[in-house]
Amino acid sequence: MGFFSNILQKLGLKKDKDDKPTTPSAAVAEQKSEIPAAKTPIASGASAPIRPDQREGASSLKDRPAASAVKAVSEVDVVAKLEEMAAGFPGLNWKSSIVDMLKVLGIDSSKDARIELAKELGCPADLIGGDYSKMNVWLHKEVLKKIAENGGNIPANLLD
Repeated sequence: MGFFSNILQKLGLKKDKDDKPTTPSAAVAEQKSEIPAAKTPIASGASAPIRPDQREGASSLKDRPAASAVKAVSEVDVVAKLEEMAAGFPGLNWKSSIVDMLKVLGIDSSKDARIELAKELGCPADLIGGDYSKMNVWLHKEVLKKIAENGGNIPANLLD
């Protein structure tokens, strides 16, 4: 698992391998598999399964809107989650500092860890090393942008 994946997991945006699928097609397939098959007598006296769309009063799955099945990626209110986590860390400003954000998330915020994260996210080489404040500013903006791309609800003023 990469450094950024750890951030997503702490924010509830990345699920463990054992969690349910989040893609619409996987969710619909899972939804179909959860419908128990009823039995109906056939000529030989054996039972044959009834498809869900053959049940009395059942609508066809193709008649149901796909959007009502499951959203592809659920949106997480990252600001609320981080504010709640930050309540235990007075004086930290996760909205403007990558170091503070990582501390609030309970993730290593050392210079080496931030360099690793910057490389993972494709930070320009000229920002890594020397004046780390430039790398930190780039890294903070990039992390917020990537969180938003992965289903986090980040306000536009934090993405500027």
